[in-house]
Amino acid sequence: MTGALKILLAGPRGFCAGVDRAILIVERALEKYGAPVYVRHEIVHNRFVVETLEAKGAVFVDELDECPDDRPVIFSAHGVPKSVPAEASRREMLYVDATCPLVSKVHRESERHHRNGCHIVLIGHAGHPEVIGTMGQLPEGAMSLVETVADVDKLVVPEGEPLAYATQTTLSVGETADILGALRKRFPEIKGPNKEDICYATTNRQVAIREVAGRSDMVFVIGAPNSSNSRRLVDVAVESGCANAMLIQRARDIDWSVFEGISVLGITAGASAPEELVAEVIDACRSHFDAVEVEEVVTAVEDVEFKLPRQLTA
Repeated sequence: MTGALKILLAGPRGFCAGVDRAILIVERALEKYGAPVYVRHEIVHNRFVVETLEAKGAVFVDELDECPDDRPVIFSAHGVPKSVPAEASRREMLYVDATCPLVSKVHRESERHHRNGCHIVLIGHAGHPEVIGTMGQLPEGAMSLVETVADVDKLVVPEGEPLAYATQTTLSVGETADILGALRKRFPEIKGPNKEDICYATTNRQVAIREVAGRSDMVFVIGAPNSSNSRRLVDVAVESGCANAMLIQRARDIDWSVFEGISVLGITAGASAPEELVAEVIDACRSHFDAVEVEEVVTAVEDVEFKLPRQLTA
């Protein structure tokens, strides 16, 4: 392929503080306890990250019953239902909770509203591990899930109970605002969190790709198909004027025939995609074009850090 390509590189992009912390928890656990260390579900939604940790001695499983009693087990950044640590305690297992602190915040808020007698409406995607974990903080029936504005119209809630809402942390800011608008219109007295649940990293990455997409002929979002925040970045790019936006996992997934007529490529990465994969895609572009210019479009600077669990720092 010949010609010149301009790359608009969105910033912030890639790893957030919660993902950094979760990966570091697995690495520190391996250093402290030796291999193997078991991890319930993908620690974050990225195969490159998972395979890198597997090479160091992490064993990823779907459920706790696949773990031996005598080895440490780590719970993923997405959070788990209360039944999971309860079962680990019953079995006297050593476990480390890598749930993102911003997801834990949603859990605690939901518990607070429940203690105050509220029925909780959770905005999120059915089947996502974070949603399963959040709904699993409360007794069955204490929380109702809505995914769309249409779901709000047909929502049935317990009569006479006050309502509160919570949201998955990785949703589209715009889409969530529409759902919240519909909830407040139908239930004007519904209570919300003290601070919005969609995390700073999700919001920042959506703002950055919105800025980039309007100037791009095509957008690549580097991330996994099961990564909610990555898929939302594709949606935001399309909404922001770049209909030609797609999710790729890494450079080898690129179909170079799609570059016909493309002179400006926007690139971002979901919160669980490492910077190595961004560099890999840029290097692949350089090998396919005569000239590649990279301009970083930075809309925010992040300096958030989360502490590791005390059991790994003592």
